[in-house]
Amino acid sequence: MLPSQSLLHTVVFALTVLQALASDTFIAAVYEHSVILPDATIKPVSPDDALALMNKNMDVLEGAVKEAAQQGARIIVTPEDGVYGWRFTREAIYPYLEDIPDPAVNWIPCTDPTRFAPAPVQERLSCMARNNSIYVVANIGDKKTCNSSDPSCPSDGRYQYNTDVVFDPEGKLVARYHKYNLFMSETQFNYPKEPEAVTFETPFGKFGIFTCFDILFHDPALVLVSQLQVDTVLFPTAWMNVLPFLTAIEFHSAWAMGMGVNFLAANTHNTNMSMAGSGIYAPDGARTYYYNMKTEDGHLLVAELDSYPRLSPTSLPAVNWSSYASNVKRFPPNDHSFSGLIFHDQFTFTDLTKPEGNLTICQKDLCCHLSYKMAGKREDEVYVLGAFDGLHVVEGQYYLQICTLLKCKSTDLNTCGQPVETAQTKFEMFSLSGTFGTNYVFPEVLYSGVQLAPGEFEILNDGRLLSKTIPTKPVVTVTLFGRWYEKD
Repeated sequence: MLPSQSLLHTVVFALTVLQALASDTFIAAVYEHSVILPDATIKPVSPDDALALMNKNMDVLEGAVKEAAQQGARIIVTPEDGVYGWRFTREAIYPYLEDIPDPAVNWIPCTDPTRFAPAPVQERLSCMARNNSIYVVANIGDKKTCNSSDPSCPSDGRYQYNTDVVFDPEGKLVARYHKYNLFMSETQFNYPKEPEAVTFETPFGKFGIFTCFDILFHDPALVLVSQLQVDTVLFPTAWMNVLPFLTAIEFHSAWAMGMGVNFLAANTHNTNMSMAGSGIYAPDGARTYYYNMKTEDGHLLVAELDSYPRLSPTSLPAVNWSSYASNVKRFPPNDHSFSGLIFHDQFTFTDLTKPEGNLTICQKDLCCHLSYKMAGKREDEVYVLGAFDGLHVVEGQYYLQICTLLKCKSTDLNTCGQPVETAQTKFEMFSLSGTFGTNYVFPEVLYSGVQLAPGEFEILNDGRLLSKTIPTKPVVTVTLFGRWYEKD
């Protein structure tokens, strides 16, 4: 007996809905790589020796790509410096560089390796993607010749760029990004003449890409999210952790929440350089993350994400970050305010002298409000509420407004703001807010042992970071990290 026409229509419709739902999520992977480094040298090695070193790293990366694909991942991000490391002068890195064409050339290096100049690294990365039917994201070096007709041409006749590349599941080069905000030690590379806002479309959302230090600046990070409306940001990085609130997992998770996008952060792993911490982050918190400063092992992370996070029912509502704090009556000050440094920035602090209460601390135009209740106040631990409203000028120049509840390193108030990883004090509740002048505020809670707290706090649309449940672990920091781009 043939099914009725209405039943057939229902079945077809159901299948269509299931297919649509299937495309609403995807599995992503990031790999934290313990990079095999070259010997430190001023003189360039031979191209063969350079390729031999890069192949050793790509052997490891290829294993991660295969494992990620076997777990169903559609895309994998590998770290900044993951192919050749970072012990280079401008001259010494040259043998490791390749000429990377504009993706508009429609090139699959795996099947057409001789179309351009020799590019064995691009060929191998392309084949990793093609052979495993997965998008592969890697960080390598681009070289571009120039001459005296270009007034900006370096004296050695070439530009050298810190570069991210993306190969699609066919092995085609679909994205190339030249890092715009170089860290102060990256003297081997040139700055691009203009910032690049690189995006590409996939069956599971619109993607953007930038590198490490770029995250702190308007271009290209804010452009990708606010103007180009990407769904997911790819982030190769070599992030050196700076406690109490610039650890990789903490800041990257906070950035994803504040920006309302997925964020795939792949860090290099080198404990001597304080490099560790990778994760797959969604706007509602970390889906998975890894932070290990004890061993030198690499690590693969795999997790499922919403393809279009802005449409997700778990996405954060529009937040007015100053609404609550601007309208609340200031909590009475105490006599315990003092100054202290966090990562070279002069904060104004006040200590939490009671097991529960309400506090306000101000600096310039920023007032930070805290309501809290400790499970029990310990005599051997001190917590402070801190505010910073100013221009950070050490390794870069960017304007910050920060409200933070943090544990001091010891009971000596002079240690407040110094790196600390562990705590014993649990809080029954906390609520943190501030009179921010910017809408770009990144919220996060860090527990003892450098652990995140996904699902244990919420952001209200009036700008409060509020504990949603009784926190399960002792608190190291609760932070609202504001970035006021217009005041740089």
